[in-house]
Amino acid sequence: MSEMRSGMVSPTENNHNKHLDLLHDYKIHLVKYIQELEKFDKQSEFAREWNKTTIQERKHEIQVIDKILKNLIRF
Repeated sequence: MSEMRSGMVSPTENNHNKHLDLLHDYKIHLVKYIQELEKFDKQSEFAREWNKTTIQERKHEIQVIDKILKNLIRF
């Protein structure tokens, strides 16, 4: 639908969508970051303990981003 309206999209709508895209890109970055930390965790007990809090915090951050993305309207 956005392709059909692309000629009618206001600068405000473009800016809004750009920020939603950035937020979604950041979420993807966090998912990949968590996957890398979990790989290290499998190799080292020390890494597992070291990364535990970071992984929990990033997973919570992803949940917050998901809520934001689901509740904002894409123009």
